[in-house]
This record gives sequence, C-alpha cells and structure tokens, in this order.
Amino acid sequence: MLSFPLTSVRDVIARGRADAEAHGGFRNPYYGLRPGKDEQPGLWLVGDQGVYLMSNGKLPEGAKPLVVYAAECDPRTNDDWFAVKRRTFGGDDGVDFIDAEQLEAMMAAAPEATHLRIAFLQDSMQFVLVAKP
Repeated sequence: MLSFPLTSVRDVIARGRADAEAHGGFRNPYYGLRPGKDEQPGLWLVGDQGVYLMSNGKLPEGAKPLVVYAAECDPRTNDDWFAVKRRTFGGDDGVDFIDAEQLEAMMAAAPEATHLRIAFLQDSMQFVLVAKP
C-alpha cells in the first residue's frame, strides 16, 4: 500500500488544471496511441523510478509537471524504493490515470481524511482515504 498526503494530491490536481488552462488542455498518457482517452482533469499514477502522482495539464516546451512521490516509494528518501515499487506497482514501468472529479468527490465526502492510500490488488487498485495522526 502506498500513501500520499491529501494536500499534495490537491496540489497536483490544481497544477494540472492551471497548466491545462494556460497551455491548451490535458496531456494523454498513451503518447497518442489512444486519442481522446483520459484527456481530462486528473492525475497520473506513475511507476518508474519510484511511484508518484503527476499533474496532467499540457506544458510548454521544457517545463516539468508537478510530481509527488508516495511516502513509501521515494528514491530520494528510501533506499528500498525499488523493492517497494515491485511489491506494489509491479516490476514494469507504467501509468494509470485517476479522474480528478471522482477523487475530489471522495475527498469532499471524507473531510477528516489526511492521506490517500492506494492498495494494489491482483487486477485492480483500491483507493482509501484515511486520517493519519
């Protein structure tokens, strides 16, 4: 299971929307292979060098998206990040889209929550909002 502070999740969503407003829409995580798919407000859950959430608004040439690492899988702070990535996200690199409106509805329904936890099941992911002390 991986966790992300909700303040950071909100920041990633907001940055994606701001980038989309300023630069003409949302990026497609499928590199043009699936036009019209997931070109909407949201964030990407990315597994490569660690596991992180990334904003999905279009960017100007050379700009970088906002990235927030999972507390348990940040290569800058956890020497065991690769083992954590393999146990959670899997051994391969990849991207999964998370719809902003659905996530924001979950957050609004749980005002006491402080963190998003993502559990990786055999063939799906489970999102849970929790209050951490």
